[in-house]
Amino acid sequence: MKKARTTITDIANKLGVSPSTVSRALNNHPAISDKTRKAVVKLAQKLNYQPNLLALNLLKKKTNTIGVIVPEITSHFFSSIINGIQDLVNPLGINMIIGQSNESYEEEKNIVQTFASIRVDGFLISPASETKTFGHLEALVDNNIPLVFFDRDCEGIEIDKVFVDEYNGAFQAVEYLIQSGCKRIAHIAGQQTLSTARHRLRAYKDVLKKHKLPIIEDYIVKSDGFTPEHGIEPTKKLLALPNPPDAVFAINDGVAIGAMYIIKDAEILIPDEISVIGFDDDPYSAYFKPSLSTVWQPTYEMGMLSARILMKRINNKNDLSEIQVESLFPELIIRGSSR
Repeated sequence: MKKARTTITDIANKLGVSPSTVSRALNNHPAISDKTRKAVVKLAQKLNYQPNLLALNLLKKKTNTIGVIVPEITSHFFSSIINGIQDLVNPLGINMIIGQSNESYEEEKNIVQTFASIRVDGFLISPASETKTFGHLEALVDNNIPLVFFDRDCEGIEIDKVFVDEYNGAFQAVEYLIQSGCKRIAHIAGQQTLSTARHRLRAYKDVLKKHKLPIIEDYIVKSDGFTPEHGIEPTKKLLALPNPPDAVFAINDGVAIGAMYIIKDAEILIPDEISVIGFDDDPYSAYFKPSLSTVWQPTYEMGMLSARILMKRINNKNDLSEIQVESLFPELIIRGSSR
C-alpha cells in the first residue's frame, strides 16, 4: 500500500500543536517562536512534507498556471510553438499544462472545462478542426478568463490573437510556381472549417486571377488531415485527370511529401514535369530527394508572442485596452522540388 502524503494535520498531531500553528511556522509568521518554527520545519523535512501549492494559490486567487490547448503535440509545428510559450513563461515562475484535442471538438471542450475547474489563470488555444461552435470558448471570455488564440481563429470572438499571415505565404508560393513557368497548378486544400486552410485556398485563387489563369475546380482537391498519408489519395485523383497538373501546392509539408511519393511512384519527374511546394518548413523537408520547397512560419516566435500577450492580460485583468491581433510574416523557401 502506498504511504499517504503527509499533511499539516499530521505534523500538528505529532507536535501537539494546532494545524494553524504549523501553517504559520512554515510561512515564517512573526507570531510563532523560533523554537516552534524550527521544530515544525525539522519534522516537516523528516516526513517529506510537500505543500499543496494548488490550494495555496487558490487562496491567493491565482494559480500561476496557464492552460495550453493544441490539436496535436507530435508535429514540429506545434512543438515549436510550445517551446516558445515555455521559454517565455518559465522565467516568470509560471507553469503550463498542455491538452491535446486530437482535432476533436468534444475533446477540446472537455479539456477547457477541466482546465477551468482547476482555475488556470488563462488559456492559449489553437482550435480543433472540428470546432464549429464556440460556446465553450465564449464562456471563458464571459467569465473574464484571459484567452489568446494562436495559429487558428474562431471568427467572431473578439479576443487577442496571434497568427502567421497564411494568405501572404500561400500567395508567395503559388505566384512563384507561375513565375517559374507552371500553368496548371493544383491545390491540395485543408478542411475549410480551419481559418488557415481558408486563407491558403483564397490566396491560391487570387493568384490565379491576378495572372489570368483559369480556376479549375478539378485541380482543387481536399485533404482530410496533415500527414503524408493524407496526400496520397488527393494526388492520385490529380494524376488521373485527362490533363494533370504541372504543379502542386499542398496545405502543408506532410501532405506535400505524400504527394511527392505518389508522383515519383508514377515515374513522373520532380520538378521537371511537376513542381511541388508545401507549407510549414518541417525540419525533415530539407532531407527528401528532391528537397521540398515550402513556406517557413515563425512558430517559435508565435508561441512567445502569444504567451507574452496572455501574461499581460493575466497581470492586468481590468485593462480595457483594445484587443491585439498580431500577424507574423512567413517566408518562401525554394529547394529542389520546384523549378
